[in-house]
Amino acid sequence: MPLKSTIFTNAVIFTADRRSWAEAMVVVGERIAYVGDLGSARRVAGNAEEVDMEGALILPGFVDGHAHVCQTGQALRQLDLTTATDLPDIQQRLRAWAESQADSPRLRLFAWQHAAIPGGRPTRQMLDEVVPDKPVYAQSFDFHSIWLNSAALAEVGIDASTVDPPGGTVYRDAVTGLPTGYIDETAVQLYLWPALDGFETDRERDDHVAHAMDAYRKHGVTSTTDMGLTDNDLAAMVRAEKAGTLTTRVVGHWVVAHRPDMDANLGEVRRAAELAAQHRSPRLRVTGVKFAVDGTVDGCTAALGVPYSNGSMPGPIWTLDALAPVVTAADAAGLQVAMHAIGDEAIRVAIGSLEHAARENGPRPRRHRIEHLEVVGADEINRLAALGITASMQPVHADPAIQENWRAMLGDERVQRGYPWPEMTEAGASLAFGTDSPTAPMPPLRNVFIAATRRSAFDPSLPANIPRYALPLADAIRHATADAAWSCRADGDVGRLRAGLYADFIVLDRNIFERSIDELLSAQVRATYVGGERVYAS
Repeated sequence: MPLKSTIFTNAVIFTADRRSWAEAMVVVGERIAYVGDLGSARRVAGNAEEVDMEGALILPGFVDGHAHVCQTGQALRQLDLTTATDLPDIQQRLRAWAESQADSPRLRLFAWQHAAIPGGRPTRQMLDEVVPDKPVYAQSFDFHSIWLNSAALAEVGIDASTVDPPGGTVYRDAVTGLPTGYIDETAVQLYLWPALDGFETDRERDDHVAHAMDAYRKHGVTSTTDMGLTDNDLAAMVRAEKAGTLTTRVVGHWVVAHRPDMDANLGEVRRAAELAAQHRSPRLRVTGVKFAVDGTVDGCTAALGVPYSNGSMPGPIWTLDALAPVVTAADAAGLQVAMHAIGDEAIRVAIGSLEHAARENGPRPRRHRIEHLEVVGADEINRLAALGITASMQPVHADPAIQENWRAMLGDERVQRGYPWPEMTEAGASLAFGTDSPTAPMPPLRNVFIAATRRSAFDPSLPANIPRYALPLADAIRHATADAAWSCRADGDVGRLRAGLYADFIVLDRNIFERSIDELLSAQVRATYVGGERVYAS
């Protein structure tokens, strides 16, 4: 049976390719046959069905360069505290949520801001005042710390005898020695996430994937990079792929949490290599491993070369001696290495581990990446550019509405160099954009708005956050499409509108290149196409 052929005409097409603009596109089956002028398109299309786009703007489908797919779907069913301003506000919202979820065995919350908590470190008593008899689990906005009430601590078995793992802390009362209810970094990864995962059923995980897919279709995300794969998450995605409901392409990185046993860490690399060999389909592919080298500025756990304003100066979660052998093993196995590194000291450790891998393994094709890079100096930018390391960054984290605590924790001239996106490309590095959802909102148009203005998508009236780092709109879109595809080894299939690539594209309700930049916040996706199939229409 011949493949279906369609020609899209009367369109304004931004290709994100070398030739930025076109007026017609021909799709044959799942792939693009031609993008360019109308006359040539009609000659290539032959007797294809013609679709008049009525002057609409077509963009490549967005590629979220850094996200957490199942958690994004899961968060859509939880209490969102992103806009909660202080502790009474959080408690009031929790009280109403508890009443609406009376039949739930436990309550899940996310996205509380450290600035909303007195001293930035919450306690179980703050939650016990509102919900004393049911477990409450509240993930911080960055998902690097979690806040539990007394019932939740008891449910997961965290008490005075619980040992702090390397790079993580179960905070304790200075007098009683009992857990305060605040837990961060690897202690969250090793103690809380497995416990919370165990509370869920496969059906609930399938629902999380389905909710994420719904949101992605609506907002024009046709590919995403999952930076936190677990066995259960991957199994849910496999089920969705078999059912034909994985409408956004997923590229996954297997998480390697820091354990004191080197053999265990190397075993996780071998496991990732096995998964990469097993999962290589156009809709679901495992490509690499993910390490968290440090924490966050807001939680004062990002590793910095100069102390925080409070005098603290935590080290990285992974030292160079611990990280380099594991990264070298992953590089030797052909895996793509992604490393969460926010502070300048952690970035130096991450780059050093890749230098070690290059020295040990010799020349080979590489496409490694560092995630976030919020506090980074010019020397580190030049080093990562020279090594061909992709800078994977998230404009939504620079939103002025959530910067108060970030700036206060640094407290010096470093706040004037936060999130320096243009410096990456000026140094010759590849820059990929993502959202890190659900740590931040996942709609890509608001991500692009922040990148192009350095203003707030939550409150556009706020002053811009270091406006000299704003990007031209076309560049911001390229970083969220073509460059994000490059960052996850998918540039041969998606990210641009070019002959031979998958016909993954979106149609907007207005031409954002001809309107006020503020209209990025109100623009809507009219249609989303994946592999030439329309998977969403407003």
